[in-house]
Amino acid sequence: MGLFLARTGLDELTPRATAIMIVAANIPDIDAVSWLAGGAAYIHYHRNITHSLIAAPLMALLAVALVRLFSRTQIHWRNAWLIALVAVASHLILDYTNVYGVRFLLPFSGRWFHRDITPVIDLTIWAFTLLGIAAPFLNRLVGSEIGERNKNAGKTGWAIIALFLLAGYDYGRSILHDRAIAIMDSHTYNGLGARRVGAFPEANPLVWTGVAELSNAFVEVPLDLRDSFHETDEQTFFKPPRTPAVEAALHTFPFDRLLEFVQWPLWVVEPRRVSLVDLRFGTPQNSFFSATADFDNRGRLIDSQFGKP
Repeated sequence: MGLFLARTGLDELTPRATAIMIVAANIPDIDAVSWLAGGAAYIHYHRNITHSLIAAPLMALLAVALVRLFSRTQIHWRNAWLIALVAVASHLILDYTNVYGVRFLLPFSGRWFHRDITPVIDLTIWAFTLLGIAAPFLNRLVGSEIGERNKNAGKTGWAIIALFLLAGYDYGRSILHDRAIAIMDSHTYNGLGARRVGAFPEANPLVWTGVAELSNAFVEVPLDLRDSFHETDEQTFFKPPRTPAVEAALHTFPFDRLLEFVQWPLWVVEPRRVSLVDLRFGTPQNSFFSATADFDNRGRLIDSQFGKP
């Protein structure tokens, strides 16, 4: 995104503009180093303050400073900061569109904002970026064969095309997401109306995972917008009672961290184990984000961890 935005003409505002925008478009993710401290730390610090609106100007300034530190070329600081801010904003907007989300209002509020229209990893978006990068290279290759010497031929045009493809793709997914939500909202589940409904993206924009929260359960159902709604495909996860084991798990570090992040929390209570999963990222049998606490036969907590053992 930083590369394409620079090629729209912003690279003319200051020396090293392209490098500045590439760094700035990625710099909020410096918090990813928290993964080295384990999953619970990552879930707490990733998309934390570096992704907030209040930190965006500082992130932009840091990107400019880093490029200037490793470059001998003088830059126009004001223009460099402004284009870096545009690149940082592009990062936050893209994070907002996906199912993971972003916390714009930190440190004043930990509320998550997520549009749920794209997966965290979307190969279609990757294809658009590959097109925007590869097409100018192919243009130059062809141009060199016919004697053209313009090294920048096609860069601006293909950057704009890639940006428009991405915007159109997200807009189309937004329409399809709203359609999936409307379908989920128009049905009852196990004879009950839903307190809230959600639709989470799959690789195919026409296929979604619908989730409805009832008073006593969560219901998950696959949605194919090309087909009708099939009640027989519903999978029901009943909400367990708040047991002493659940209360004990709530006070452990992994569960405390996960509860900051989870948006569709499903508790699973077994005789000697308690788990918490986020239905945005899978079911109790296969969840990417989960916390688990194990107990002995007397109900005493043995261990708790982020992720399944």
